[in-house]
Amino acid sequence: MDLPCVQWQDHVAQKWRALEPKLKEQFTSLLEIDDVFRCGLSLVRQDDLDFLQQESAVYSVQKDAELAAKCRVRGNSSFKTKNYTAAALHYSKGICFAPSTSEQLSLCYANRSATLYHLQHYQECLDDIDRAVKNGYPSHLLHKLEDRRTLCFKHLSVHEKRREDDQNPASNDCKGSDTANSPSVGPLTVGICPQVVVDSTVEKGRHLVAVNRIAAGEVILTDRPYSCVLLPGMEEVKGKVGRYGREREVLFGVEDRRCHRCLTETLILVPCDRCSYSRYCSTGCQQEAWEEHHRWECALGADLMAMGVMSQLALRLALKAGLKNFLLAREPIRDKHKECFNNHSSDPSTSSYGGSYLNVYNLLHHLNHHSPALRFMCAVTAATLYLKLSKAGPPPVSWSHTPQGPNKEGGDADWNAELWMLGSAVLQHILQLRCNAQAIVVLQDTGATNSPVQSNREIRIATAVFPTLSLLNHSCCPNTSLVFSTGGIIEPSGSALSADFSGGEAEWRHKAQGVTVTVRAAKLITPGQEILHCYGPHSSRMVTQERRCLLQEQYYFLCQCEACSQQQQDVEEPRQQEPGAEGRDLGLLCIKCKGSLKKRSEDREAGFVCSRSSCSHCMSLSDVNNSLQEIRVNLEKAVELMETDRPGEALRLLKKTLCQSGLILAETHPLQGELADATARAYASLGDWNSAASHLERSAVAIASQFGKESVELGRQLFKLAQLHFNGGSRGAALSVIPKVRRLLCLHCGPHCHELQELKAMEDCLQG
Repeated sequence: MDLPCVQWQDHVAQKWRALEPKLKEQFTSLLEIDDVFRCGLSLVRQDDLDFLQQESAVYSVQKDAELAAKCRVRGNSSFKTKNYTAAALHYSKGICFAPSTSEQLSLCYANRSATLYHLQHYQECLDDIDRAVKNGYPSHLLHKLEDRRTLCFKHLSVHEKRREDDQNPASNDCKGSDTANSPSVGPLTVGICPQVVVDSTVEKGRHLVAVNRIAAGEVILTDRPYSCVLLPGMEEVKGKVGRYGREREVLFGVEDRRCHRCLTETLILVPCDRCSYSRYCSTGCQQEAWEEHHRWECALGADLMAMGVMSQLALRLALKAGLKNFLLAREPIRDKHKECFNNHSSDPSTSSYGGSYLNVYNLLHHLNHHSPALRFMCAVTAATLYLKLSKAGPPPVSWSHTPQGPNKEGGDADWNAELWMLGSAVLQHILQLRCNAQAIVVLQDTGATNSPVQSNREIRIATAVFPTLSLLNHSCCPNTSLVFSTGGIIEPSGSALSADFSGGEAEWRHKAQGVTVTVRAAKLITPGQEILHCYGPHSSRMVTQERRCLLQEQYYFLCQCEACSQQQQDVEEPRQQEPGAEGRDLGLLCIKCKGSLKKRSEDREAGFVCSRSSCSHCMSLSDVNNSLQEIRVNLEKAVELMETDRPGEALRLLKKTLCQSGLILAETHPLQGELADATARAYASLGDWNSAASHLERSAVAIASQFGKESVELGRQLFKLAQLHFNGGSRGAALSVIPKVRRLLCLHCGPHCHELQELKAMEDCLQG
């Protein structure tokens, strides 16, 4: 996904192994990005280009009328079952595949207009009707479109009259409520808050430090990406693949549901006119993407998919920057960076910090830390992309000194000698992205199609470069929370919970606000404290040795954060120790007296001993691991039974497993929490809301123990508990838990997250 396809990696690795020792030594000794790129460029041959051409054929992005017709047939099937959302997405895929001159394009637009009508998107329905007619919709069927057009105008006139009637003081409160539920809550201020300044030291580089007290929940910074790339093939599914034969039902990939420029989720995708892959939420995003990067990416669409997300994002960064900005950033003028640094220290709220290419260029590329083989692969990849781009047509406008009109494809410009720097820029960004790319994640439903209970998992939908966010150093126990906003719908960053008991179909919005990340203080930050966030390995999810190893491999530093420093004595911890168990009770029980188990010694294989001196019963590591494995296997079986609509069987297995787990696991153990959560889902599927709530309360105990009483994970678990109490009619219980949920979600996700809107609706209903 991030790296090139395996075939290309193997091809370049073989090329590296075949290099003469002297040439290999010469390449390894190169210390400058320009020199590394030029060396890689000199080693790329026609057979490398041919090999890429062969492998990229798998990722064809050509228009195809036959594929468009198949998508339309699938859409018709969904339409007949009144699954209008799925039907609209199938028709959108057909629109993307359909050639501009084919009848399929007009048919897909017409069919999508029907789904939009049923979804009450009347204006969008009218737009699709116009597109169908414009693209040659069969004349003998036009009466259907005209009838639909008439109905849309009637609905719109009724809505307009209602809107005019609502324009009075008595309706202001209601209107304000609608605004709060809208994803567009006003313009976002991008930048760093006044309580924080940018500092710089030799050990830490540029980083953020609090100069004033920052209360928990306060916004520290908001940043927009300099550029981002949607991840292909991230399938949105119902169910999952399991070892017990459960097939997952693939619905649509992320690329089928989101704008490829601003990541807005939408049913009404606008296709690229030339390729079948890139699609957008509006003609505005389509045109902006075309001018910024897609004009040159389009011809290389299949090649870029074979080369991986990092290569595509690196090229996109370089295309957006252009030759002028690249040369300016390269100038060896120390005062230039110092001036920029000082400006942002004195006026940290400025929005120019994240939007400046200089700050992207200055991100560390760690050239000398990457292994020679990885450097070689990056150099050959950048050189190959550069050559493919140069053979595809005129150079990018932003990288040419030749004046070109805004509507020209390249004019008379040539690929002059100076443009080799475009390839050098791409190589630099590829190396930078390994340590500075930021995953954009959202929560996605993975429950069975006809299940009354939705299951969620956290998925990564895109990779981006946030220049201001990149200033934050890592901590395995950070003092901040991250929230991503894609098209105005706010999604929290953090570990996804195993289930969400809310139902209903998502409301689709089409006002693209672009991608933003908001960083909030997760706890009180005092003056002088550094602002820190987690790069991935978190102390509540991963043991110290594993965290340090991952950070060393990817980011080239040995983590010395507070969590790691306090847990250095646990370097020799057992392999099977659960994440979050460091420095506290392991959550394991003695099978004889139910006392807590502790590690017998620093020896990995020594096992555990009861902490009660009156018992001192010993258990081997293998016995404990076998018991945990058996519990996990049963849990997985139960989850798959629920996803195949057999909640009764799942519940019987879970009850049996809970009896088994109670012999060795304390209520605070993460696995015990997962069992309780799954049991709650099973009861909820059967409509036994009170039993479901009882087990979810047990799960919340484990969540609080693992992630903390102030964590977003606990907030989400309590949110589900509030829903269960609400569904079960337990008014008092629901009203008692809602304030706790509101405080935690507001702390980590902000006051406008969609859960808080739903929580407010529940509370109003209960109090009314």
